[in-house]
Amino acid sequence: MQLVETLVRRGLVSDAQYNHAESLGGDVLASLVGSGAVSHEAALEAMAEEVGVEFLDLRTADVDLALLEDFPLKVIYRQILFPVSRENGTIVVATSDPLDFYPLDEISAAMGLAVEPVLAEKSEIAKLIKTHLGVGGETIGGLIEQRTEDGIELLTEIETDGSELSEMAQEASVVRLVNEILLEAVESRTSDVHIESQQDGLVIRNRIDGILHTQPVPSEINHFRAAIISRLKIMAKLNIAEKRLPQDGRIKIRVKGREVDVRVSVIPMIHGESLVMRILDKGAMVFELQGLGMSEETYLEFKKLISLPHGIILVTGPTGSGKTTTLYSSLIEINDPKTKIITTEDPVEYQLKGINQIQVHPKIGLTFAHSLRSILRHDPDVVLVGEIRDLETAESAIQASLTGHLVFSTLHTNDAAGAFTRMGDMGVEPFLVSSTVEAIMAQRLVRRLCSCRREVKPATADLPDDFPLEILDKGPIYEPVGCRECRDVGYRGRLGIYELLVTTDDLRQMAHDRMSTWEIKKAAIGAGMKTLRDDGWRKVSQGDTSVEEVLRITKGDRRN
Repeated sequence: MQLVETLVRRGLVSDAQYNHAESLGGDVLASLVGSGAVSHEAALEAMAEEVGVEFLDLRTADVDLALLEDFPLKVIYRQILFPVSRENGTIVVATSDPLDFYPLDEISAAMGLAVEPVLAEKSEIAKLIKTHLGVGGETIGGLIEQRTEDGIELLTEIETDGSELSEMAQEASVVRLVNEILLEAVESRTSDVHIESQQDGLVIRNRIDGILHTQPVPSEINHFRAAIISRLKIMAKLNIAEKRLPQDGRIKIRVKGREVDVRVSVIPMIHGESLVMRILDKGAMVFELQGLGMSEETYLEFKKLISLPHGIILVTGPTGSGKTTTLYSSLIEINDPKTKIITTEDPVEYQLKGINQIQVHPKIGLTFAHSLRSILRHDPDVVLVGEIRDLETAESAIQASLTGHLVFSTLHTNDAAGAFTRMGDMGVEPFLVSSTVEAIMAQRLVRRLCSCRREVKPATADLPDDFPLEILDKGPIYEPVGCRECRDVGYRGRLGIYELLVTTDDLRQMAHDRMSTWEIKKAAIGAGMKTLRDDGWRKVSQGDTSVEEVLRITKGDRRN
């Protein structure tokens, strides 16, 4: 509050802005920064002037990493500060709290030098720590005690077999290290954590917004490789003694009050076991059809389709393209006490209120097809089948739609038109496909430009051949820059691009006649369908994503 008053006194924030932020409740400074009333940098600079220290932007500062050799690392982790430079018997230390003198005195006593604090953004200091000391560095050195407010609570009981490997995996330092890996993943919006055993040692990579980012880790982490993987296997209730066969499990944890599901897959590789964790952050997930990035035109058309009394609605795309999110959002859109909705999934990723969900178990015979036959005896109105993988499941879905049910499902094809051919390849009779499939939605996810984006005016020669040049006349297009908020990537979050094929009478006839995917797609485009590429260019014109991102995700369309 003292800092906010300083901002008002210096004229950086008006009285009206201050009063509005205060009326919202909560952190007034965070509200002012979030609303754009004042930048984070301006607030920090004002604070630095107020307490009589220098403000330092660590993104551009020249940091002397040699100072880490003699610096008390325990203080770095405990207080979140970092040495910057040394000159004439004085060491400059970046801190987010220059008025906390105790750690500064501790550094001075340990190094025999005078300490000059400079104010820096806490997240930038933490980023330096992770970059140069590595994720898990504090645990490996046994430098600090676990902080309860940053802790991870395991929601299931741990079971061990009493073996030496099991006991090693339960050591406090290993537990803290694994918790730190998970905490970093959740806080950075990671969808998948890859812990890979390679020839040179252990490599950790986090997939953020669809792109893998290698995490810096200290070399000493290789000594803990077996213990880390064993700890995660114990948490996922897997057999830690089995190192020859792939295993799958699930971990349920609570991070800062939010429940998080972690799906674990372990596969033995030539250099040891590698592990991938899919992070499902229930607290951060919002299923809202209008918030997925569909154009108004596509949304209104799709909303009509999901309200049909019967038929099949397919959503297609590769793994990780947001198909489940679209389907869940669709179910929530039409969920009503008057409507009975049952799903059969593998696995059930999120539990939806008011919707009956079944977890398939192929090992005991509870497949998609088998569960679907049972579902139809439960008097449903709407059915979701996680994926149509084989002829039996496809025929069961078609039978459900022919008996008056609306069926949602997913299919792995590159575009919407390919769904007809794919089901034909499974052995489904073309007349059944053409008479039941009402629409196919193909989709991909593109990264959303961060607010730090900048306007770009590319030369026509630098643009792809199919780029609609009229976009340049309508307004600016943007490219990524990189800032503190997006971790210098230039993108933050993702949104969908969509290709909605509505089955017309002409398309039904073409599917019945086993026409090729290309011919069906060309006819659909002629009837007004916007392709994935078209929707991508629309997102570029709206300033949501970049030309490079559309080129990375989509393939060009042939129009003749």
